Amino acid sequence: QLQLVESGGGLVQPGGSLRLSCSASELRYYAVGWFRQAPGKEREAVSCISSSGGFSSGGITNYAESVKGRFTISRDNVKNTMYLQMNSLKPEDTAIYYCTAAVAWGTCTVGGAIAPTSYWGQGTQVTVSS
Repeated sequence: QLQLVESGGGLVQPGGSLRLSCSASELRYYAVGWFRQAPGKEREAVSCISSSGGFSSGGITNYAESVKGRFTISRDNVKNTMYLQMNSLKPEDTAIYYCTAAVAWGTCTVGGAIAPTSYWGQGTQVTVSS
């Protein structure tokens, strides 16, 4: 079983920044990304990054239109860790953020969703408020 461990959530003022991280054994082999769910809303894709077969820390990235230009996804395959740098945060970014991972042959699709979403983290709360 692939167990995803998330960290980095918290309370921040509008315009502030947070960095989320997600780690797991052998994470470098998986396409990974983030979903989020706000109260009363459906779960939505935020961003994803492809695996590059585990041989590179780079990869193809995609983002939801609502976060494009503000969020940056990256990965460190030596550390088996994926990051989401969130800048210029807005109150509408408030949600529970979930780290996700696909199977080894999964993809990072336009719009920021990995496919298929085989594994889920426990979620970390991000609250943007004055």
